[in-house]
Amino acid sequence: MVYHRAARAAVKRTTALAPVVLILLFSSTPFAQPPLTLEEAQRRAVERSRGLAAQDFATTASREMAVAAGQLPDPIVTLGVNNLPIDTSDRFSLTRDFMTMRSVGVMQEFTRTEKREARAERFEREAEKSFAEKDVSLAAIQRGTALAWLDRYYAEAMQTVISEQSRQAQLEIEAAESAYRAGRGNLADILAARNALVLLDDRASEVGRKASAAKIALARWIGNDADAPLAGKPAIDAIRLDPSTLEADIAHHPEIAVLARKEDIAAADVRVAQTNKKADWSVALMYSQRGPAYSNMISVNVSVPLQWDQKNRQDRELAAKLAMLDQARAEREDMLRAHTAEVRAMIAEWENDRERSARYAREVLPLATERSQATLGAYRGAKASITDVLLARRSEIEVRMQALQLDMDTARLWAQLNFLFSADDASRAASTSTEHRR
Repeated sequence: MVYHRAARAAVKRTTALAPVVLILLFSSTPFAQPPLTLEEAQRRAVERSRGLAAQDFATTASREMAVAAGQLPDPIVTLGVNNLPIDTSDRFSLTRDFMTMRSVGVMQEFTRTEKREARAERFEREAEKSFAEKDVSLAAIQRGTALAWLDRYYAEAMQTVISEQSRQAQLEIEAAESAYRAGRGNLADILAARNALVLLDDRASEVGRKASAAKIALARWIGNDADAPLAGKPAIDAIRLDPSTLEADIAHHPEIAVLARKEDIAAADVRVAQTNKKADWSVALMYSQRGPAYSNMISVNVSVPLQWDQKNRQDRELAAKLAMLDQARAEREDMLRAHTAEVRAMIAEWENDRERSARYAREVLPLATERSQATLGAYRGAKASITDVLLARRSEIEVRMQALQLDMDTARLWAQLNFLFSADDASRAASTSTEHRR
């Protein structure tokens, strides 16, 4: 009996605890978001972009126009009444006067084959430009996503550093208060320690604002997934560009490619202008019906424009198109030189920042940490004041923040260099470049 009562009580307790167990089970299982890598963020940004779809539509539109431009113009159907009398007893009669004719005709302009091909080619070059502009958009998406991802990563790293230092500052306040109560310190030490914590809190607010802004920037690219935890940072010690072949590599830059396609369009316009120097012929066939007492008639007409002033019309048009081709070529060459110089400067800055980051990690940071520890040891041995500890700690914080800022600058330069080209376009650029590792 006792056993059965105990069993029933155990069942009741188990039943009562079942909802709690289920809640704990479902709250701890699930659907935790995996860390968001830089590559995954870029993939989501590309999938989410509507600008890339817009470029696809522009490419499709140009190719459809290329097909249309290669066709002959639509034939023209004409209907008319010729020589209709308007007075005398025959007025408005369609059959009584021998000159009155009811006519139906068709006219066709025969545009030269080379002219239609030139016009179609011009729209094909437009399609290629739209495709190149898609590469510009794709590279910009990947580059912008990388910069936003890195900004958030380093903002959160700075938050971690400040959080650790805030905990140390709290301990230093407690130590200063203990020393004051023991008669080994003074009120100024406590106030200095509290002031240091307040300054850290203020800095934490500033860094928190930067972290929030970085999340907003990342959400601009990938949406609500911007709140997911971040994975480790990518390796930033290698880029796809080689300074020895830089000019050849930059020639494949998407913005340069767009200017090259604009140059192709200008060249196509030149060919269209050249074909316009030869006039097109039109042929018209007309059937005319007269009254029952008169013969019906057929008319055939051939017309051709008289280009009597080619020097001031067609030749001027061709000269204008040739000048626009020279303009497009000059703009492309100028941008190529500007981009090459800019990228060389960025590579030099990236290499310098990497060298400085390595020095911080190898020498500056360890020295700042050792100084803080040594000063803290001296304080515990009554050989240093709390002010000395706070100064050493502040110096260590500054060094850590400077190291993170320098690493962040290096990573941002890496992103700008590594995503000058889209990841999809990198394989094409790789044929003229070797991976640059130092």
